[in-house]
This record gives sequence, structure tokens and C-alpha cells, in this order.
Amino acid sequence: MVKSSIDDLDKNIIKLLSKDGRMSFRDLSKLLEVTEKTIRMRYMNLIDSGILEIVGKINPITIGLKEGAIIQLKIKANGLYKVIADLKEIQHIRYITVTTGDYPLLIQVAAANQEQITELILSLYEHSEVTELNTMIQLEVSKSSYQVN
Repeated sequence: MVKSSIDDLDKNIIKLLSKDGRMSFRDLSKLLEVTEKTIRMRYMNLIDSGILEIVGKINPITIGLKEGAIIQLKIKANGLYKVIADLKEIQHIRYITVTTGDYPLLIQVAAANQEQITELILSLYEHSEVTELNTMIQLEVSKSSYQVN
């Protein structure tokens, strides 16, 4: 992926598409007061450069995933990438990131119930490369988005 800079027009296109990913080039051009061709070219540049991806976003609650947890993991030396590879295969894990601090790995879990979260936690304790967990059950999500300034 090539790093690219974006200007105010690109940011505005991204903002509008973040609110409605199905907005037409015509509607975007009217709102941003530029030609459809300009919108189409900017859109393709944003896609081609990897800055913008248009995807369907799922509301986990509507498909029965009503429980969430954030889990920090301590890993044995040299075991980080094996753990990441193993975590990628677990259905309920929706987010994996390498972090700084005492726990070099953080995951976010979405599950139908607490039993599924409990099963996942117990399986993580059995993983040969995991040495410690810090588990936080999510009680309420107040914001879940990414906005371009």
C-alpha cells in the first residue's frame, strides 16, 4: 500500500461515504460542489491507494452478538506471531492489535453470551504461549466509529 496525502476534498468525500457508503457520485458532487468526474477520480484514487475501503458494517447486536470483552495478553518471548496467527482463527475475536506496555497484545471479542466469552478465556489460558490475561467485560459501548477530521 502506497502512503498518500489527502486534501480537504478527499476528507469530505470520506466523511460523506462514512455516513452513507452507498451515496452516488452525483449526490457527492452536488454536496461538495465539484463535477461527478472529479468525485469519480478522487474515489478511485482513494480506493487504489488503500486509504478508502467500502465495506458493509455489521451491527453485532442485530445478529445476536450482545456481549463483548477486551482482553490483554502477555506472551512468552518470541511467541507473539504464533499467538496472533492462532487468534485470527477464532470466530469471536473481531480485533487484534499489538500494543505497548505490560500486555503486548489486545483483542476485542464479540459473542452471543457470557458462556462463549468464558470458553474463549479458558482456551486462552491453555495456550502454550500465553502467560497472563487481563480481561475487561464491556458493559456498554458509547461510541464505535472512525471519523476523519
